[in-house]
Amino acid sequence: MSRIGKRPVTIPSGVTANIDNGLLSVKGPKGTLSMGLSDLVEYKLEDGEISVTPANDSQKARAYWGMQRTMVSNLVEGVTEGFTKTLEIAGVGYRAQAQGKKLKLQLGFSHDVDLDVPEGLEVKTPDQTTVEISGIDKQAVGQFAAEIREFRKPEPYKGKGIKYRGEYIFRKEGKKK
Repeated sequence: MSRIGKRPVTIPSGVTANIDNGLLSVKGPKGTLSMGLSDLVEYKLEDGEISVTPANDSQKARAYWGMQRTMVSNLVEGVTEGFTKTLEIAGVGYRAQAQGKKLKLQLGFSHDVDLDVPEGLEVKTPDQTTVEISGIDKQAVGQFAAEIREFRKPEPYKGKGIKYRGEYIFRKEGKKK
């Protein structure tokens, strides 16, 4: 039994949800999100809540149950509050700068890395070593943060690179003489 899947997703005031033709769409103050519904799981919209139950007793249906409930919850949370990921840059000469719909990174390469910010996301740089990515789609926010981090993953000797805020980097001792 899925402990997560058992709990219904509460729809806060100011948010409307609609299920039709295998599509769940949620509209809130920050925007509209939708997702395709799985045949292995049944969705019910009643009394200001969306409940998710497995369609049959198969292993696959029970495996999808909790994941689908979490995805529905992410839609509701995204249109009400939104999601944010913060990246921290460490290293001499490493810096970031948001310029409208572009992000300019200087990461020790012979060239600057210029990235186009995907539609629906907002990127801010409060200072040169911090990048804040925010948007209503949790998957898109996390994907763009991962793409930025991929350019310079944090290394274990000096800790240089791009890391998520709160991420612990296992440090190694250097070579001894």
